[in-house]
Amino acid sequence: MTTPATASEPALTPIKFSRLVRRGVLLGLSGPQLVMTGLAAGSLVLGLYVGVVVLAVPVITACLTVAFVRVGGRTLVEWAPIGLVWVWRSTGGQLTYRKRILKPRPAGTLALPGDAARLRQWVDTETGAVMVHDPHAATLTAIVGVTHPAFVLLDPAEQERRVVSWGRVLATACRSGRLASLQLMERTLPDSGKGLADWWQRHGTHDDSWASQTYADLVDRAGPAGERHATTISIALDMKTAARGIRAAGGGKRGAAAVLRQEMATVTAALKSADLSPSAWLTPGDLALILRSAYDPAVAGALERHGNLGRDLATAGPVAVTESWGSLRSDSARHCVLWISEWPRQLVFPGFLAPLLLSSGVRRTFTLLYTPMRTDRAARDIRKKKTEHISDAAQRQKIGQIEDAQQSAEYQDVLQQEADLTAGHGVLRATGLVAVSANDPDELERAVAAVEQAAIQASCETRRLWGQQAQGFATAALPLARSM
Repeated sequence: MTTPATASEPALTPIKFSRLVRRGVLLGLSGPQLVMTGLAAGSLVLGLYVGVVVLAVPVITACLTVAFVRVGGRTLVEWAPIGLVWVWRSTGGQLTYRKRILKPRPAGTLALPGDAARLRQWVDTETGAVMVHDPHAATLTAIVGVTHPAFVLLDPAEQERRVVSWGRVLATACRSGRLASLQLMERTLPDSGKGLADWWQRHGTHDDSWASQTYADLVDRAGPAGERHATTISIALDMKTAARGIRAAGGGKRGAAAVLRQEMATVTAALKSADLSPSAWLTPGDLALILRSAYDPAVAGALERHGNLGRDLATAGPVAVTESWGSLRSDSARHCVLWISEWPRQLVFPGFLAPLLLSSGVRRTFTLLYTPMRTDRAARDIRKKKTEHISDAAQRQKIGQIEDAQQSAEYQDVLQQEADLTAGHGVLRATGLVAVSANDPDELERAVAAVEQAAIQASCETRRLWGQQAQGFATAALPLARSM
């Protein structure tokens, strides 16, 4: 016999995401599209004036084709910058990286390829935590590991409470005003069996009996065959915004580290209030293990089982990296990065990502990169969007164009964001990335197909980052809170 739910029982609150804005400068056309359309119109006018319209037809056709023909969800003119950067990097030999074994790296660097080579490490003397300094972006990043219970196994009331508590954590990042970004990274790793081996070492009966030897062999062989999940949260201090506090704390990296420690304490308190269990902030050895495991997943279990091996940041980077148009190859694996281009458009419950996060048999890293916006910037951005919508609606009315449902829905999203901002909520820009890893190209394509199918079940749309795999992998698979 079932008992109907009463009004006093709390229920999960469904949520809705804003749509991906595809607005342009005028009538939905972007700046490059307007330029190509203007070239086509100018060619037509010039052809009419000179009297050789036939000669202008190929130019007009080419301009309109580049402006409006879509390939892979983007117009050809939108592919142009990506293609030009790819050609430039190809001619400059920047698609391959080989570690110079005989040439030592500069002290304090992270030994990473690409634009991540500029990153520097700073060890905080008070907490022992490693802080990653990006001199170009002027950020200082710290990472903390987080453990938590399985969300899908909690009852609806507890799930609702935890969702509200996590919202307070994000609100803390917004109110700070000194954080450039906050990264939530959840990755699947082959279980090294270290926990099971430690338990057997402490509680097992170690004698020469047949049962004891058989059980020890089973632990040794079957322990590393499992899979586990690891979660980290990274916060990046904006050193330009926090310049006054840094100067008051003594200036330089010491002052920046002192300001970042304040943010670390605030985030730790917020995580504990959300019933999450933050561990100690990552040391250089912990970060080195994560970086090595990202580029060389085959040795992750062995490094974890052998304690102090692989915990030197000076050698944590990859030995070789080769980037192709749609994938990336590193030491022992091939990788592919997917961008979550569309979040669910309909109302969904907080556990909607379960098909993607709980899929087994695929090595993947899921990253949510939050970029807090200051209240004044958010209000200015919302006013700009409202003005664009209203002016476009007036322009469409003049030329007799009917407003479609997508344009109306985007305008309603803007109004909802304005209402939330007026009510005191913060504004966060969220970017979702999924880095998939496998041993060979065929296995990688199967894993990518499985992740894409899981994303469909989660009501999300994913796109492969063509021509941007190296930069996407550094953002998605490394806990450094770096934007693309």
